[in-house]
Amino acid sequence: MSGHPYANPTSLVPRDPSSTLAAPRPPSLDAAGSDPELIALPAPPKRERTATVVLMGITTLAAAWMAFVLSGEARYALTPGELVEVPDLATLAPTADFANRYVRTTALLGTTGAIRYGRAAEGDSFRLAPVAGNEKIWVEIRVPEGFEGPRFVPPTSFAGRLVPFREAGLRHARLPEAVAAQTNKAVPEDAWVLIDGSSPRASRWAVALVALFLGFAAWNLAGIVRVLARVRDGEAR
Repeated sequence: MSGHPYANPTSLVPRDPSSTLAAPRPPSLDAAGSDPELIALPAPPKRERTATVVLMGITTLAAAWMAFVLSGEARYALTPGELVEVPDLATLAPTADFANRYVRTTALLGTTGAIRYGRAAEGDSFRLAPVAGNEKIWVEIRVPEGFEGPRFVPPTSFAGRLVPFREAGLRHARLPEAVAAQTNKAVPEDAWVLIDGSSPRASRWAVALVALFLGFAAWNLAGIVRVLARVRDGEAR
């Protein structure tokens, strides 16, 4: 039986197809140890990447600048909110202790240099006028919608935020220029403004906006770091 062609029983057992599959070949590397297939991949679009980083950088700076501009009002919103009694503004020479304080006082408003203006999305109007006898202190009052007119009599008692003009914030930054343009009267460089009706509680919106802008700036900055990290990883490969 040893000479029979079918004497070997193992020749009748079917082979496992998987045993005939070739084992995966390791990636072929060149002499420098680099993968030619990886090197052959197209490089990331540098122009689009650079534009993205620049745009995110500009957005980061803009958000940080807005947070800085609103920081004064945000600090005012975080003050205890206790009213500080101040004598007649006509005799007041404010010092740094009065900056960004919630004060209650009295004053007569002058007419020379006074202006009237409005703000977008607000039906009320506003008036800005110097204190009679003390042109280094100005008062902004809000006139409810429908009360503006030639017979309007400005109040003589006020309660609000007392702050130097240069620190008043974005909404009041251009008021000295508006006074000069409309009345040809210059507002002193060291002038102060009392924003009537502005309490710390009413200014809490500034805290929310500052937090929003800082978060937005941080998010964009983290995005820039991630993009640049990917670029460095790609170059390292």
